[in-house]
Amino acid sequence: MSKNGREKKQYATHPYLAGNFAPVTTTSGPRPVEYSGNVPDELQGGMYVRNGGNPISNSDLGREAHWFDGDGMLTGVWFDRAAAGTKKPTPRFVNQYILTDLCLSTFENATLRTPITPSIATLVNPVARLFVIVWSIFRTAILVLLSHLPGSAQSIKRISVANTSILYHDGRALATCESGPPIRVHLPGLETVGWYDGNRTEGEPMQEQKDDGPGFGGTGLNSWMREWTTGHPKVDPATGEMMLFHCNFLPPFVHYSVLPREQSQSSPERLAHEKLLNAPVPGCSGGKMMHDFGVSQRHTVILDLPLSLSPFNMMKNKPVVAYEPEKPARFGVFPRQDPSAVRWFETSGCCIFHTANTWDEADSAGHTVAVNMLACRLTSASLVFSAGNLTPPPHPNHKEPQDRKRMSFFAKYDEDDNVKDLEKETSTEHTALLSQDHLARYGPPTPPISEDDEEQCRLYYYRFDVSNTASNNITDQYALSSIPFEFPTVAPHVEMSSARYIYGCSTSNASFGAALGKATKIDVIVKMNVDALLARAKAAPPESVTGCVDTRSVQEVILSKDLRDPIQAFKLPPHHFAQEARFVPRQSAASEDDGFLLFYVFDEAQLDAFGECKPDATSDLWVLDARDMRSVICKIHLPTRVPYGLHGNWFSEEQIQKQRAVETVRSMPVEGKQTTWKRAKERLIGALG
Repeated sequence: MSKNGREKKQYATHPYLAGNFAPVTTTSGPRPVEYSGNVPDELQGGMYVRNGGNPISNSDLGREAHWFDGDGMLTGVWFDRAAAGTKKPTPRFVNQYILTDLCLSTFENATLRTPITPSIATLVNPVARLFVIVWSIFRTAILVLLSHLPGSAQSIKRISVANTSILYHDGRALATCESGPPIRVHLPGLETVGWYDGNRTEGEPMQEQKDDGPGFGGTGLNSWMREWTTGHPKVDPATGEMMLFHCNFLPPFVHYSVLPREQSQSSPERLAHEKLLNAPVPGCSGGKMMHDFGVSQRHTVILDLPLSLSPFNMMKNKPVVAYEPEKPARFGVFPRQDPSAVRWFETSGCCIFHTANTWDEADSAGHTVAVNMLACRLTSASLVFSAGNLTPPPHPNHKEPQDRKRMSFFAKYDEDDNVKDLEKETSTEHTALLSQDHLARYGPPTPPISEDDEEQCRLYYYRFDVSNTASNNITDQYALSSIPFEFPTVAPHVEMSSARYIYGCSTSNASFGAALGKATKIDVIVKMNVDALLARAKAAPPESVTGCVDTRSVQEVILSKDLRDPIQAFKLPPHHFAQEARFVPRQSAASEDDGFLLFYVFDEAQLDAFGECKPDATSDLWVLDARDMRSVICKIHLPTRVPYGLHGNWFSEEQIQKQRAVETVRSMPVEGKQTTWKRAKERLIGALG
């Protein structure tokens, strides 16, 4: 017992293992939940699902950790149709681990205290000792080898945690992550079916699958690396084609695939192409931390940015993941079906983790003259560092902020002016010394956030001129607004075309430009009228690269009462924080924005004095009217909380009904008979941590 009479408890010293970033430990099949307000008819029979990291091996709360780490967990709300004789719908909550090889092996080996694969924080830490990095990689190799020896219930064949996103293609719901191929799950129960390699899917009936040869990665010693697939595949809403790229650290560095829809004929508007697997994209400058890309109706845009990811960096005395801002940002534009025809456009270095939309611009004869792209552009890689509780390196054009910096949402205010803002403290060395009394008074530790007005995270517009065959020019490049903007979404029926509206997430704590990029929590949902902002830019062109169309702060946008304002913002109540929103259109939409935004919300008033979630803490799923950006139509009250996570999607009733057949699903390992070898293996794994 502690001095205050309570049982002593271990508290996380890492901000991404504390509060609502901490994992949940229980799962649930579909079960009915309560709601307030009115559930729109358009949601009936459909399902919202969000992916995110939820580490299983979590007993060492002082370890290195990163927001992008963690075993994949899907959390969804299925709007089951009303039972016979009733008019009320029945929302059902479900959350399940994605049973990857790593997940199953972790559950099998209870003595593991930390995840099997190295934390991204270890790989990006510029002061990490070479021995630590090499040992973390070697430890993973040992654990993978042990999983293949006799007596293991699950061998690790792929190292993906599948914790990034989820999408629907050709009768399959697929969870994704850069470290492996997609893995299929079944809706609405979120059972894990198996890995999808572009040709076949584990767990589907063999007689219903085509044997088209090797899938993603092809054959050869390094085929296991070439199947690493982007976390953000793109599905054409008209043809049903899915576009993917595969990135690793050996030349040619990037391969590209196009998968047509097989279940039914394509839309008569545009015919799908033949299947294309593992086509090399020539001209990439090296292994990169490449998360997203752009796809229009006719073109694909690969992002070759100065954020490298390669073990060969260690030979140059650099971390495995290194940002090199002195190098240019390169955009490879090519016809959707022909990566060999890539054209490279270069500009000032930056980071882009998410594109918002990409579309073609045609002349009067219908020939493409330019490819346009909207993306969430960051002027540094601070997100990668701050999300791992590491101090970001200074921006190359560092400037002191004009105004006194506000504390981030991670920090707590105190009447004592002498109290330090914990977000300025170095993470590992300082937080290891935090006492329970200190935590009780000041709250949990906070990720380091640099004070620099040069740090920006904005919705950016690029125009790549493809009509000029003599040179590759970016004719336009500027920000649409100065407010932080990330996690974009668009009405699905206008993806890959000239969408008028882009929705995204922001923060009211905007005294520093890249607040959201540094993983400050989301308390503002934003709607931007792209047409209006681009028209304003055409009338008064902003300065190239550094220019901005709308220079208002997020507070000014929130206070605007103009119904025709090209930027509208929904501010959450105090202490409430949202996650990525997803647009769902009305059935007979009168306009592009006639629909709803769905997103999870957590009220941090449920945190205790130590900054930890109380045992009975819960989250909600909010449904916001996308037209007025003010009306919360209904709130689904969940039985547990949903940790702050990554990307989600909406699955219609028709998609759920048209899923491909499933023969087997993965299941949790069953406790086997204790043997001498098994006991020795458990001790060895326990020693490895």
